[in-house]
Parts: sequence; C-alpha cells; structure tokens
Amino acid sequence: TKLTDQKVTQKIMSASAGGNKKFRKESILELSKWMDARVRVKCLGGRELEGILKGYDDLVNLVLDDTDEYMRESMDSPSPTVNNNKTRKLGLVVVRGTQVSLVSPQDGMEEIANPFEEQQQEPQEDGGDEEGNQ
Repeated sequence: TKLTDQKVTQKIMSASAGGNKKFRKESILELSKWMDARVRVKCLGGRELEGILKGYDDLVNLVLDDTDEYMRESMDSPSPTVNNNKTRKLGLVVVRGTQVSLVSPQDGMEEIANPFEEQQQEPQEDGGDEEGNQ
C-alpha cells in the first residue's frame, strides 16, 4: 500500500504541475492608475486609512506611504463608526488585502450627508386641515 500511495501522490503532483492549465483572470480593480496618488482605504471593522499608494498585488495587499488613520469614537460609544475628526500618523504601512473593503482616490472625493440617517423633524402644529380651515 505504501508503493501505491507514492504512485497516487506522484500522479497528483504531475497533474497539478503541468497537466491542468489554469487561466489567470484579469483583476477587476485598476489600481495602477492610482499609483503615487492619495487614496482612501476602508477596512473591515471600520478602520479608515488615507495615504499615497506605492504598491499592490493580485490579492489587493496595499503599500501606503505617508499614511493617516482616521480615529473613531470608542467602541463603548453609542455610534462607534462616527469619525471624531482626529487622525494619527502611521507613515509607511502594508494593508492586508483580506481586510480591504474599499479603495477610492482622494482627489475628487467629497463627503455627503447620509441619506439613511434619521433626520430630526420638527413636530407640526395641529391647527386645522391642509386647506387652512379650523
């Protein structure tokens, strides 16, 4: 049985080495156009980073230089995802691709109001119907 196991192992190794040709899919991310540009990276867990994209690979591991981390409120606060506009300098960092959820260029990016956030509406005075009759 030991000889049989070795033959099976050799066949599997030889088939995986050259027998099956795998076609490499082209990445849907075009990070090359953002090389040496400031990018904003959002990670799983809510961490946000901003830095100059210096490198990346097929697994979306990123190398950022001159990186700032946007600090969040403490996890004990009612809304820990709200930024408190504090940053800290990190310098040169490597961001593991499995943690990256969003990469966007910083140029042309602007903050907008959250359309899903509940807005405080003033209570309407109940002084009659819509036509002004009382």
